[in-house]
Amino acid sequence: MSLYGQGERSGWGAIAAAAGVSASAGAAQLGIGYGLGIFSWLPALPDSGEAAWLASLAWTVWISAFSVVLGAVVADRMSGPSVQTSTVVRVLWRIALSVSAALGGLVVVALTAIPARGAHRADTFAPHLLVGGYAVAGVLLGLLLAIAALSARAVAANLFATGVWLWLLAVTASVDSLAAGREPGVSQLGVWPVTADGPWFRSLYLPGAAIAAVSTLLIGLLAAWPAARRRDAQAGIVLSGAAGPALVAAAYLLAAPTLTSVAPEQLSAHLIAPYSVVTGLVGAVLAVVVGWPRRPRPAVPAQGRAKTRPTGPATRPTGTAARPEPATPATGVATVAAPAAPTASSEASTAADPAAPSGAAPAEQTSAIPTPSADPTTPSRRSRPKK
Repeated sequence: MSLYGQGERSGWGAIAAAAGVSASAGAAQLGIGYGLGIFSWLPALPDSGEAAWLASLAWTVWISAFSVVLGAVVADRMSGPSVQTSTVVRVLWRIALSVSAALGGLVVVALTAIPARGAHRADTFAPHLLVGGYAVAGVLLGLLLAIAALSARAVAANLFATGVWLWLLAVTASVDSLAAGREPGVSQLGVWPVTADGPWFRSLYLPGAAIAAVSTLLIGLLAAWPAARRRDAQAGIVLSGAAGPALVAAAYLLAAPTLTSVAPEQLSAHLIAPYSVVTGLVGAVLAVVVGWPRRPRPAVPAQGRAKTRPTGPATRPTGTAARPEPATPATGVATVAAPAAPTASSEASTAADPAAPSGAAPAEQTSAIPTPSADPTTPSRRSRPKK
């Protein structure tokens, strides 16, 4: 099971860390939500029963799924650099980490189902079982997203940025209610009611729609930008823009499959969530188009610069015949090497110099032998007049 070198965390330790981080992340998020009144199964305002119920269900799906992703990615980063392994081993490793994180995320099921036993619902006799089922659905969504986040770093970055943004909006809405002297009510997932009276366009709350569109566009762009600069797989970069918004849209869809029971003030968030997926994809596409490194242009030699010529022998393409060398014109005098006759002076010098080699070749003597050539005064055979 160990995929790491000596001195690094073993495979079993990383799997245990994935479960522990996932459980801790789920418990921490639920503690913040219950403490600030962001979601509750027993809302303080009696007239917000249905709205608080749907918002709490959406938060349950998000928290359980996000905890699984957080546990798997953090455990993978803590385990250290892996050695070179095959694709099958890497896929099995990612699945093992995601499954372990999903097991740790089941803590959210217990921490949401137990408080939901005190809720009074007319449509179900066991609200805690219904809430537990939503938490299990979120864990399954988180399992799939954790595998995707371990395969593409841009997906993990988008999910983390989306999670930070959602919690920032929720805490801001809660603090704003306390600062205004109002009783803190349940906050919707990814929505902050800036004004109480709109403006509205039909069923869309325009400030909320603008915040959702701009935030998903920027998160999709900024989360995918480093991956585009690293030249990661373009498919993973583009799809990363839809990771966080798609999880939010899935949470709203599971909380209210039909919009008949949704209150008018909540209808805008349910309608905006699918369009946020599109804006997130647009941001990721912009990161690929703008942030992808361009290839350097080939260097062009400056005008007037002397071109260097090869100093080696000229090469000839294979299969081409050599050009015949031009014939050298014959000279009128032929050089003939002839042995020179020994003379008395040469015999005397030989006798005087005994160091001279006895087998030395005699000096060559050239004699000019005239070769027949055309005499300009003699008429040629062709130019003779016929008799």
